[in-house]
Amino acid sequence: MQTKGIFDRTIQILDKVLELRSQKLQSISSNIANAETPGYARLRMDFEDQLREAVNGTSQAVTQPGHMPAFPEQQIESFQANFYREKDQSAIGDGNSVSMEQEMVDLSVNQIRYEAAILSLNKKFSMLKYVIQEKI
Repeated sequence: MQTKGIFDRTIQILDKVLELRSQKLQSISSNIANAETPGYARLRMDFEDQLREAVNGTSQAVTQPGHMPAFPEQQIESFQANFYREKDQSAIGDGNSVSMEQEMVDLSVNQIRYEAAILSLNKKFSMLKYVIQEKI
């Protein structure tokens, strides 16, 4: 497997996850800002399932060590999230599909997962630091 210098595939994936989590925060913030705007359709961003499938290679099994991974490093950088608008399903009638309770839940979950990715990235960098210090 090719790596970019000392940064392995895990670091590249975590970097992409942090980027996507930041984008998700922006979409949640937009929804919260427009919670009282009549006719506003909630902006949804999904990437977790597609990224998990791509990284784990659930559609393609690697049966031999020499086989190519299902999700090469080049694809990590170009991976994009899916954005879509959620139409109003409520009986209020103003056409606004934002639920502040749901946005607060989404915000909390996104924050926890962002922090988990940061902790994982810090662990990877700590391991690299340890290896570098041992080699000196």
